[in-house]
Amino acid sequence: MAVHYTVPGLSTSDIESLITTLQKRLSAYNDLHLTLKHVHWNVVGPHFIAVHEMIDPQVDLVRGYADAVAERIATLGGSPSGTPGAIERDRTWDDYSIGRDSVLAHLGALDLVYNGVVGDNRKAIATAGDVDPITEDLLIGQTAELEKFQWFVRAHLEDMGGHLSTSDSSTEKGAAKETRTDA
Repeated sequence: MAVHYTVPGLSTSDIESLITTLQKRLSAYNDLHLTLKHVHWNVVGPHFIAVHEMIDPQVDLVRGYADAVAERIATLGGSPSGTPGAIERDRTWDDYSIGRDSVLAHLGALDLVYNGVVGDNRKAIATAGDVDPITEDLLIGQTAELEKFQWFVRAHLEDMGGHLSTSDSSTEKGAAKETRTDA
């Protein structure tokens, strides 16, 4: 990785670690906003319009997160990579696996997607917190909003007792199937 310069107060090794961490977040955000748009186009059934319209603002927000992270990489002296190849290279998760399906099936699968993104963001926050409070702050704010949207998703999956219909699922297809069983 070529670092062209560093910001004052951070070592080259700290910068390289931050850029690596942020590049993974950039790829995750690019993948997430494409996944959200895919869900927006493929969700069907009762409550279609509510979920269809709930997702678009999230797409815009996540696209903005990708831009902010890319700009932070550039500020740190790196070169952000926002290509499909970068998403593939950085991906530690499977491609979204649900096509045309019900509102609950997609929301069940999205809950698991958010588990992964939020969990990885928390690891990135810990990494950034060790060296750069500015990057840490950026990631904290983004993660808070992602957690809030996951709450919106989960509100559709939760029963009156607080049990998520997808709580026993470890795959998107499993979560989608669980929602069909419970629906």
